[in-house]
This record gives sequence, structure tokens and C-alpha cells, in this order.
Amino acid sequence: MQFLLSVFAYLLMLFGGYFLAYLLCAQHVWQADDKLYWFLKTLQYLSPALILIAVLAGLFFITRHFFSVPLRYLDAVVAAAEQLAISPETPVQLPEALRDTENELNLVREQSLRAAYAAREAEQRKNDLVVYLAHDLKTPLTSVLGYLTLLQEEPDLSPALRDRYTGVALDKAKRLEDLINEFFDITRFNLTHLELNLAQVELTRMLEQITYEFLPVLAEKDMTWDLHLSPAVKLSCDPDKLQRVFDNLFRNAVHYGYSGTAIAVSLELRADAAEVRVQNHGRTIPPEKLDRIFEQFYRLDAARSTTSGGSGLGLAIAKEIVELHGGTIRAASEADSVLFTVTLPMGRDAPADRQIGI
Repeated sequence: MQFLLSVFAYLLMLFGGYFLAYLLCAQHVWQADDKLYWFLKTLQYLSPALILIAVLAGLFFITRHFFSVPLRYLDAVVAAAEQLAISPETPVQLPEALRDTENELNLVREQSLRAAYAAREAEQRKNDLVVYLAHDLKTPLTSVLGYLTLLQEEPDLSPALRDRYTGVALDKAKRLEDLINEFFDITRFNLTHLELNLAQVELTRMLEQITYEFLPVLAEKDMTWDLHLSPAVKLSCDPDKLQRVFDNLFRNAVHYGYSGTAIAVSLELRADAAEVRVQNHGRTIPPEKLDRIFEQFYRLDAARSTTSGGSGLGLAIAKEIVELHGGTIRAASEADSVLFTVTLPMGRDAPADRQIGI
């Protein structure tokens, strides 16, 4: 449109100027010996050719201008793309006519910077965790070897002392198994393709079974269950993966809950969804940590613990599994209380298989 308007304006000026000059010259009385008269007569005689040349020249320069401007803009955009690849920290600057494109490129630049930072942070957390776990493997392994060596070198130990050494070695071996399982979590979920094997499951019975299996763990911390489960709630899900979700949530509630308190677990039907709430009494989680609680390798403890705590994958894996079922998982914390809410759709097909990575 700008090109057509420019051509129209140029032709209007050209022919308008010609006719205006013709009218002005026609009002003047010319003499036969006037040199300007013969010059103008020559121009009038050659005017068709001169006008044609002027039209072609004008069209050439106007066309050249309108083709060169987009090419310059394209060169500017290409240069901006190269800058994004070479130096993404520097903001992109384009001509005023490309202000919208400049804003979009800068938005892409900021998103890529945030993504790169998050990837580096996740990779660093994973590397730190691997180093921590590798270091922690030495402690229980040394204890196991030490107590087994004592049992071998001291055959005349009293039964009580032998039982004590055997118990300590067993506890350290279990801790060693937990650490090795954390290594498996890291490698198994590094590039895991989660596929759901759907089956009709009674969620009420599943929760009752899992809570029953946790009774010995709760007894160690003098904790109890406070169950409020709607009877005979059934839904289509992957029982093994969904069991892992609640196992992670219950384990998290026991680990961060205060001794001598109850962990409340409820199951209710809300519209077309089943809602499971797991609430424990424990230290309030600050909002800035609550926003990151489902990140991979994120651990609430400021300092790692060599005797408890996980790899920081449990809640991240739980979130992936719940979302793969088409549900949601949320966390809230206030007044020395931590609440996880899992919502699972009833009678709805799960989304397609999804690739997850850490």
C-alpha cells in the first residue's frame, strides 16, 4: 500500500508539475528571438520522451527504496539473531519500525536466559547431590565393614554384644541401601519415559494399605494416623505409580512432622474428582521455599542430613505422576502445618505418555 501510494504521489507530482508549468508558460507572451522560448519549445517537443524517462526513473528509485528497506530490516533481524546466539546477555536493538519484533526477540532472550539458568542450577544441584551421596556411602559402608570385622575377629563375644554389633551393622546396611536407591532414582529418572498401565483401583483400600505399612515408621517417632477416607472410592489409574505418589507424600510427612503428633489423611469425592489431603504438624515452610518444593533435587533442609532425607526427587516425581494422570498436586503451609492436596479425575482417560527429564 505504501508503495502504491508513493507511486501515485510521484506521478501526481510529475504530471501536475508538467501541466502547471505548461499553464504558466502559456500565459506569457514570447518573442521569436527569445532563447528561453526555443528551449521551452524543445522541451515541449521532447516532453513525451522526458516524461517517460522520468516515470521509469521514479518507478525504479521508488521500487529500489521499498525493496531495500525490508532487506535492511531483514539484515537487522539476522544480526539480532546472531547476537542472541553469541551474546544473549546484551539486549536486542532494532530500528523503530521493528519495535514489536525487538520486544519479541528480547522476550525470547529473557526466556532463554531463565531456562539456561534453571538448567545450570538443576545440573549443579544434581552434581552436588551425587557428590554428597557418594561421600555419604562411605560412612555406613565403613561401619558395616567395621562391625562385621569385629564379629569375625572376636568369636567369643557375648550374645548380647554380638546382637548389638549385628543390629548396628544391619541399620547401617539399610542406610546404605537407601542411599543406593537414591542413586537409582537419579539415573532412572534422568531420561525416563513414563507409561501408565491403567486399571480400575479402589483408592480407599490403597490408602488404607499404605498407611498400615507405615505404622512401624510412625511408631519410631511416636506419631499416629488420623484417617478420614470415603468408602469404596474407585478410579482408573496406574496403581504402582500412584502408590509411589502417596508413599512419597507420607514419607515426607513423617520426616518433617513433629514427634508425638498425628498425620491427617482424608479422601473425599468432589464433583468428578477424588481429592486426597495429607497434612502433618511440622515447621512452617516459607513461601519462597514452598514455590520450589516440587523442583527436582530441591531439598527443604538447608544442610544435608546423612541419616535422613532424600535425594530431592520424591515430590518432583509425585508431581509428574499426578499430572500424567490428568490431576494436580498443591502444597500449602501455615501455623506449623504442611498440607498436600492431590486431585485425581474420575472416569477420565489419562493424557498421552510423556517424557520427563531431570
